[in-house]
Amino acid sequence: MSRPTTRALNASLKRWPGWLLLVAVVVVALAIGATRSSGPMTDGDRIDSIAQRLACPTCDGESVYESQASAARGIKQQIKRFVEEGTSTDGQIIQYIQTQFGTKTLLVPNASGFDALVWALPAFALVVSIAGLTVAFRRWKLASDTVPTDDDRAMVAAALALEGELEQADGS
Repeated sequence: MSRPTTRALNASLKRWPGWLLLVAVVVVALAIGATRSSGPMTDGDRIDSIAQRLACPTCDGESVYESQASAARGIKQQIKRFVEEGTSTDGQIIQYIQTQFGTKTLLVPNASGFDALVWALPAFALVVSIAGLTVAFRRWKLASDTVPTDDDRAMVAAALALEGELEQADGS
């Protein structure tokens, strides 16, 4: 291994702790943000939260929360009834509405089973792409750090000599 390549490798290894620290901070921040509870919800907040996750069965691309259609108002009343009874969780209410109107009523896919791929695949593709680009850029940088050999110098000298001869021939 030549000297510049060793230096580049050492410099690269010295940057790793900083990158690892950055990744750790991002992962911890995402974990805290995803699991943090904003406190107990009122019944109204709960109804709105559930209605925002469900699509109106008669509208195109509108949530039950936003829609003024009669079907959406009926679903909101059903959600309100379940919440006021206090016997069903949000997931159970959504599951009930889904069985009544079909899977097209979910605006946000489930985070389990096949639907989890909808969430995980883009993130995985991004990580793999960044890793691939990092490897490619490092290879290109290491390739540019190589010291020219005597054959390389002779080839450049011959090309320059040929270029000089061609310029003299054109100038005569």
